[in-house]
Amino acid sequence: MQNQITSLFHIQYPIIQAGMVWCSGWRLAAAVSNAGGLGIIGAGSMYPDVLREHIRRCKQATPNPFAVNVPLLYPNVEQVMEILVEENVKIVFTSAGNPATWTSQLKQNGMTVVHVIANTKFALKAQQAGVDAVVAEGFEAGGHNGREETTTLCLVPMIKQALSIPVIAAGGIASGKAMLAAFALGADAVQIGSAFAVAEESSAHPNFKDKIIAAMEGDTKLRMKKLVPVRLLKNEFADAVAQAEASGASTEELAALLGRARAKLGMFEGNMEEGELEIGQVSAMLNEIKPAATILQEIWTAFLAEKERLSALAF
Repeated sequence: MQNQITSLFHIQYPIIQAGMVWCSGWRLAAAVSNAGGLGIIGAGSMYPDVLREHIRRCKQATPNPFAVNVPLLYPNVEQVMEILVEENVKIVFTSAGNPATWTSQLKQNGMTVVHVIANTKFALKAQQAGVDAVVAEGFEAGGHNGREETTTLCLVPMIKQALSIPVIAAGGIASGKAMLAAFALGADAVQIGSAFAVAEESSAHPNFKDKIIAAMEGDTKLRMKKLVPVRLLKNEFADAVAQAEASGASTEELAALLGRARAKLGMFEGNMEEGELEIGQVSAMLNEIKPAATILQEIWTAFLAEKERLSALAF
């Protein structure tokens, strides 16, 4: 399949693996890229020297394009950007910050730049900043999320109508049917996080993968909207956050409760009660740990089958 996104990234399938903290190391990114999608290294959980190592290992593991995701609110962002230039990274996804700060500099260094947004206002700002595409991430998504709580079904067509650049749909997409629905809404590609978080090559702790597989409907909630909105899987920490928010906790109190390295404690080190467990609503649909290539191919095959089924219907 060839469209604006596959041509922009020089990939076979319009399927992009999200840059998830503590899940998206070089092994996962390389596996997705080798399978024909676009793998992404998640820089948000890496010190600069660690990121450099992951970039170099990914280059050794795949001849295909891959990207690096950089949350702009994270510390050491200046060092991270220097590394991207020094290591000749070709594609950068930015998130959680103002795209105008870095987009022009990245593009001057020959990079393709994509920014993650959750509303029309910031989508327009991203386009004005000169990004090549946006990820429209709906309320269903895991990790950092939009305060507006706009679902993917509503967000994607609004963003597509407002912009002239390609739109990548994200949030609640883990199947071929969901991918086809995103395309029906106007998306040019899909970004998938939760389904790849449980891939064999994901750097997530096995305990976290097992908890995702066991998740049921309603086991994730959007929390910490006063601080940084994030979708959390139910555990003791998430319950503590819920209680604090119900009692009117301030931003400072929530920050103190979160502390440092809370996501690492849960997602990477495997503490399923005290750790911060970021995952999407679609976790309730996931029931097996598989290789990343298998996940991608199953989604793509189901996408084509569902497209054929719908085209055969007599309306």
